[in-house]
Amino acid sequence: MTSPAGPTSLPAPAGGAEPTLPGVFVSFEGGDGAGKSTQARLLAQWAHEHGREVVLTREPGGTTLGQTLRDAVLHGEHVDARTEALLYATDRAHHVASLVRPALARGALVVTDRYLDSSVAYQGSGRDLGADEVERLSLWATGGLLPAVTVLLDVDPDLGRARLTGSPDRLESAGDEFHRRTRQAFLDRAAAEPGRWLVLDGTGDPDSLAQAVRTRVAPLLGLAADRAADARGGVA
Repeated sequence: MTSPAGPTSLPAPAGGAEPTLPGVFVSFEGGDGAGKSTQARLLAQWAHEHGREVVLTREPGGTTLGQTLRDAVLHGEHVDARTEALLYATDRAHHVASLVRPALARGALVVTDRYLDSSVAYQGSGRDLGADEVERLSLWATGGLLPAVTVLLDVDPDLGRARLTGSPDRLESAGDEFHRRTRQAFLDRAAAEPGRWLVLDGTGDPDSLAQAVRTRVAPLLGLAADRAADARGGVA
């Protein structure tokens, strides 16, 4: 099949909640250095302390195969934009099939550091491959599975990259315009689907950010909002 956006057009499964999956799926999104890993860890720690089974994972690299794909996509040589998008989709398909969906079927809270919205922002907008095409690819790869809540930690790209330590990977090394397009894509997606997204200023202190996340997620876990607000242990 052909489409104006490119040589292939994949049918997109309907996204949204799956009644057969009793668990809760939460993703964290944002630019590099936004604090996603910290907030994902804090949410997972809090839920575990309140007796919930928690699976804390990431994309790419949430499985053994995913780690191999992560190394290829972030540090491989001569990886063009389309190959990059397909590697992410491959990782995501395996991640959902082998880890995420089984955990949700058990009733677990699954917390992931990045999910398909990162591909739409980074490859669709940052790499200019087309947000619709990349989204269809990811929805096809995952069978249409979307998080119940997606937390966007929004920071200026320059500030986010200044927070990073170690040698930058391929995406972190992309130019300023790439990171501006990526940030705007995240904000546009959040504005278009406010029921799923929670947008937070990533420059806030970690304690306040963690409390805001807990307050949003607590009702989905059957916990009272005031209980979420009081559970401050472990916040760095």
